[in-house]
Order: sequence, then C-alpha cells, then structure tokens
Amino acid sequence: MEWKPDRQIKKAIYKQLAEFIENGIADGSFLLDKPLPSERTLAKLLELNRSTVVAAYDELESNGLIERKRGSGTTISKDIWGITKKRVPSWNRYIEAGSFLPNVPVMQRIRKEMVDHHLINLASGELSEDLFPLKSLREITSDRSYIGSLGYDHPQGSEVLRKTIAHHMEEFRGLHTNPSSILITSGAQQALHLIIQCLLKPGDAVAIEDPSYHYSLPLFESAGVKSYFLTADENGIKPDDLISLHRKHRIRMIFLNPAFQNPTGISLSQKRRKEILEISSLYGIPVVEDDPYSLTSFSGKPVFPLKSMDENGNVLYISSLSKIVASGLRIGWIIGPKPVIERLSDAKQQVDFGHSSYSQWIANDFLESPSFASHLNHLIKQLESRRNQIIESLDTYLKGEVEFIIPNGGIHLWCKIKNEVNENRLLEESLKNGVIYAPGSTMGSNSHYVRFTYAKEKETNIDEGIRRFAEAIKSSRE
Repeated sequence: MEWKPDRQIKKAIYKQLAEFIENGIADGSFLLDKPLPSERTLAKLLELNRSTVVAAYDELESNGLIERKRGSGTTISKDIWGITKKRVPSWNRYIEAGSFLPNVPVMQRIRKEMVDHHLINLASGELSEDLFPLKSLREITSDRSYIGSLGYDHPQGSEVLRKTIAHHMEEFRGLHTNPSSILITSGAQQALHLIIQCLLKPGDAVAIEDPSYHYSLPLFESAGVKSYFLTADENGIKPDDLISLHRKHRIRMIFLNPAFQNPTGISLSQKRRKEILEISSLYGIPVVEDDPYSLTSFSGKPVFPLKSMDENGNVLYISSLSKIVASGLRIGWIIGPKPVIERLSDAKQQVDFGHSSYSQWIANDFLESPSFASHLNHLIKQLESRRNQIIESLDTYLKGEVEFIIPNGGIHLWCKIKNEVNENRLLEESLKNGVIYAPGSTMGSNSHYVRFTYAKEKETNIDEGIRRFAEAIKSSRE
C-alpha cells in the first residue's frame, strides 16, 4: 500500500487516510472478498499512530463502507455492491465540499460545552432568563387575541411592526426612517448573512475591527470575501488606518460595532464617527453598522447610532431585540436605501418565505407598550450591577494579573492577562474548574486576552466564575 499523509494541509490525517481507503474501495484496489489490514498492521505499514488508523476506520464504519467484527477483522461492507446494489453516500465528503464553512473548532467546542455541561457561563452573549420581560410577554399572548394573518407576510416583514420600529428608532435612537426602508430579519445574524451574500462577491475586500465578534463568524470566508483588520484604541478604530487599508486593498465595505463593541466594550468617539462617515462619502464605501447594545448605556445619556448621523445613505444599519428583550423572539432588522432593502428582502423570501407573523405580533405589541421602557430601565440597572460585580471579582482574585477598560454599557468585558499564558491549556483548566469564557483568539486578537460576558449569570455566579478562572490561570502555569 503506497500512501503518505499530506501534512501541509489542514485536513486531519485520519480523514486523509479514510478518504484514501474509500477511493481504493471505489476503484477496486481493495478487494471485496479480502479483509482490510488490521489496525495494528496498517499503523505499522504507514508509520502512523494506531489511534489515527482507528479513527479512520471509525469514519469509514460510520459511513457504512466497512464492517468490523471481533474475530473476523475488518471487511468491506457487502451493502455497497451486494444484492441490494445500494451504497451509503460519503456524507463527510459532502460536508467538507459545502461552500458554507463550519464555525471555528474552538467556538464549536465552547458551544458544545455550554450545552452538555453545567458550567458558569461567562461566554454566552445571551441574556439570562431572569432578564427577559417574561411577565409582559405572557400578558401579550394570554390577554390579547391574535388578529394577524397566519399566511406569508409582506416580503419585508409586517408593515405594522415596521411602522412600530420606525417610531422606536426615532424615539429611542434618534434615527428618522420609514417602514419602506426596513427589512425584518431573523436576528442580526441573518441580516449580516444577507448583506454579505447579496452585496459582495468572491474576492471583495472588507474591513472589520480587531478584535471583533465578526472575526468569529465564517460568513466572510464562506462567501470568498477577504477580511482586513482595523485595530482600535480606547476611542475605537482610527480613521487614518481605514484610508491606508483602502488604498492598499480597495475596501468594498466596512463592518463596525460602534456602541459598546463586542468584545472590547468601547464606543467609537464622536469625532471618529464623523471622520469615518466623511471617508465613506469620499471613497463611496458603505458602512454596515451592527448595533445590539446602544440602548444599554449605564451613564443615563443616550448613545445614538452612527446611522443617525448619516446624511447620504452610506450606512446599512442592523439591530435586533436579542440583547435587549429576548433572543428567542428572533426579531432583527436592517435599515437602508430602498433598492438595497428590496434586494435583501427578495433573497430572504428565497430562504424562508418571510418572517414568522406570530413572533412579529408579539414584538410589535411589546415595543408599543409602556412595559418596554420600564423593562429597558430594569435591564440597564441589572447589567450595570453585574458589570460592577465582575470588576470587583477581578480586583479580588486577579489584582495585578489582568487589565481592562471598564465598559459603560453592553454586556462584555475584554480582559488582558499580563503574564505569559498558554491559551489552550487555560481553557482546558477552566473547563475542569466549571467555568467557560471566550478565548481572545476567537475574536481575532492574541492569546493574552479573554472575553467575559456578564449578562448570562447573576452576581454570585459571576464572582464564583472569576474565582474559578483565577485558579485555572494558576493551574495552567504549573
């Protein structure tokens, strides 16, 4: 058997071996009436660890290509070309060939751990259930009759909800718009996906913040779009860097999270906002503003979106109810020029025939009710209390070990670990200790950073989580 693994590519060696054997079965190199080499024999022949061969055989067996029986060895499955003349598809090949890429492995691991184990969760960007306005939402569904249609709604979403959102944007965010310029989406994530898929093409260059939540999304790579980074300081990205990046790479779109940015918690200064809009107008580069957190300011002063300063229609604005009401409603929206909104709504229709009329009804009634303002005030107080707790806990357990900028809103704290630390080992030790967070590298930055989110856990759990994290740092250095 002549085969050598290609160690220059990202594909795991066991997957390469499984693919080689599968091809050999298909072209007759491996005969149906002869057993395949044993795991030990094949490992010795190919100079591989036996565990690699075991994993390759596991893969082939799960796809129905081989059978393993104690005492009989490993044989090619008779169901491939037997009496039934049926063959199991090579699903792994289809999975790998798909153009929509999976999440990065670390993010997959974090999400799996959050689901499968009871951990103190300082990683999730979701509100805890006690921050949802459950009483108000229950009153809407129990006390009021649903009078909307259960058929497909308007391509851009419920006109009633779009009118309510237009009013909400003016009252709470200082942004004047009209219903025809709004598209209802299944949260901000779908909005981003529609923009990338419909308005960009493979090879286009985009600018994103570093660090940034957008870095953790494979949406850009799936679409064949090239991402270039804009580093930030305490006032956000530097406009001069954007000009340099555009001259070098011909930037086609800028993706920003200007208010209480994920993960740093910082906000783009007013001066830089004006400069970025001037650059956008000068070079004709659209800006995509992702705004989940502007309503969560702890100072009592409103933080208006970049879009509210946009006089030329250069900004596509995205927001949702996920971070201020409830993620399960799946209500988001895009505000932009009418031709763009029509293009994006056409694409959304092709994907899901429009948004759920029932969840739009609930969202509309809640946004219209006096309960929304009182809920928002309660949410801000609770988030500020949790932010204060995480700062206190970091000072108690890791004073002198970490540094951070205190966020004035939002749900994230970006923390730099001063001394050398192995990111992978730190994550493993933290999981052993029962606490989860987002490693810095998942946001595009280096391994000396971590992102803590304080919206998912109450104060007592936040304190215990930071204590466990501090122990994990010690264990990871031993």
